[in-house]
Amino acid sequence: MAEQPIQVLLVEDNPADVRLLLEILKESSNRFEVTQVDRLDAAINHLTIASFDVILLDLTLPDSLGLDTFLKLHQRVSAMPIVVLTGLDDETLTLRAMQEGAQDYLVKGKVTGDLLARSLRYAIERQRSEQKIREQAALLDITTDAMLVRDLQHNIVFWNKGAERLYGWKSEEAIGQNVNQLLYRKPSSQLKEAVNTVLERGEWFGELNKITKSGQEVIVESRWTLVRDDAKRPKSILTVDTDITEKKQLEAQFFRAQRLESIGTLASGIAHDLNNILTPILAASQLLPLKLKNLDDRSQLLLQLLETNAKRGADLVKQVLSFTRGVDGRRMVLQTRHLIAEIEKILQETFPKSITVCTHIPKDLWTVSGDSTQLHQVLMNLCVNARDAMLSGGLLTISAHNQRLTENDARMNFEAQVGPYIVVSVADTGMGIPTSNLERIFEPFFTTKELGKGTGLGLSTVVGIVKSHGGFVTVTSQEGKGTEFKVFLPAVMVREPRSDTDPKLLKGAHSLILVVDDEATVRESTRIALESYEYQVLTANNGREAIDLYAKYSQDIRLVLLDLMMPLMDGPETIRVLKRMNPDVEIVAMSGLSSKGMIGAAAGAGVQRFLSKPFTVRELLGTLQEVALLNVNSDR
Repeated sequence: MAEQPIQVLLVEDNPADVRLLLEILKESSNRFEVTQVDRLDAAINHLTIASFDVILLDLTLPDSLGLDTFLKLHQRVSAMPIVVLTGLDDETLTLRAMQEGAQDYLVKGKVTGDLLARSLRYAIERQRSEQKIREQAALLDITTDAMLVRDLQHNIVFWNKGAERLYGWKSEEAIGQNVNQLLYRKPSSQLKEAVNTVLERGEWFGELNKITKSGQEVIVESRWTLVRDDAKRPKSILTVDTDITEKKQLEAQFFRAQRLESIGTLASGIAHDLNNILTPILAASQLLPLKLKNLDDRSQLLLQLLETNAKRGADLVKQVLSFTRGVDGRRMVLQTRHLIAEIEKILQETFPKSITVCTHIPKDLWTVSGDSTQLHQVLMNLCVNARDAMLSGGLLTISAHNQRLTENDARMNFEAQVGPYIVVSVADTGMGIPTSNLERIFEPFFTTKELGKGTGLGLSTVVGIVKSHGGFVTVTSQEGKGTEFKVFLPAVMVREPRSDTDPKLLKGAHSLILVVDDEATVRESTRIALESYEYQVLTANNGREAIDLYAKYSQDIRLVLLDLMMPLMDGPETIRVLKRMNPDVEIVAMSGLSSKGMIGAAAGAGVQRFLSKPFTVRELLGTLQEVALLNVNSDR
């Protein structure tokens, strides 16, 4: 297939020069097709109706003179190559045209066929190369990645639009700057290693922490490539950075959740055993004063200390459980404005006068479904931490607002869901939390306080309780300026119900209760507690014994009080067998692990109530009374 001829627009008003140029082009090659005009306006008109590969332009025309001739034409057809024709004494003018964008120039009187042909072809190729470079540069600017080139002295020589978007500096601000001073707080051994690697191997890949123009730290996935010159000598380093800050934040949240879950699994087993140990201690401390009426004051004090410390131990176990699974207390619709008001009053009375407490709570704050005691504990823990961070005094601010989380918000925190939340903020002006500790502050038993001044369970308890309510916690802190915790709780759009008073405890009227537990101390303490309130009790130490006893005394047993975690035959299996024997059997389940899963398993098996160990005598009797199974004399 024959090559297409090169279309040339010749803009020349001198007839002699026109004839000479046409003759030279004809002799040099038959591939040139020339259209000639003698004025600038005629050239512009031709360019609107025809396409040309190159323009051969005389700068001195009847309707335009000098550099202005080139500029007018170049503004109209900046993408078309222009070769300038000039006289012997006009080379300075021609060089200025080259600086403004002309591809080449020829001096009249010195033009040969080969020179003219080469000049026109060179102009076309150069223009096409520059156009390709511009297109490639446009593609580099479209990419979301930050791309920059530095010389071997680490001075920036190229900076694309992606770099402007990520780092904040415009190209004109960045070019010429030392990259190590512009993008890093301080040089590190990792940077030195990266430079050495790219010079030795030609490439390097890794994650880097860099800073933006605003001082914000970003994490990037950085790819470095060594660029060489025509002699294969190292010339510069091309860097392509991908922003992975959000990805790393989500990964950190996920790994933290995994770490807490593994610790929680271990803690759950320990908590179960401790609750079984504390249950009989708590029961005995409450029953002994009833059995021994003539105890002296010292003995009564010792029993009171025993009960108090048993409850403290039970609370500590609940804290261990609550940081992973939450302690599932009684849920109701709550207005957190009331909780915050109560806490503000406590803080005003108990915190040092050097700490100013203020609250900002809107009147239209949405309600939540939750356990008031647990949420009270959440806010108190955060406030106590704030107090401890302000040893010399400061400002403690508790605020709340309504917020609807969007899909973008949910992407930023994998524990969040799209929908309405209330956000409670506890902010202080204290010492702040070091960055190195921020990822660990929610771990159980992690504390920076002196030995004996903190268990390290406060914040882990906060996370556990909030998580059990379907929410999540965020923290921001700056050393020397303060810390802010935000508690996000799913909102509900219903009215808050009135709370009921505690029911009066009634005696058992000799009703028969079957107590099933593999822990002998729990069985005995529970039996004594029930018998003290006129119940009759049968005990079994596993599910098989319970089945045998129920088969023998089914007509008399009014209720089965059964532990869910037992050897040989566990609680759920025992419940299923009992239900097959008597679908109407009344069952109260108990366990040292009061998780949602455990309560759900018990409910699914058909129990009426769940009793969490360790329980007080009042909680035990109140639960039996709630089931409403006892033959009680209403006049008693």
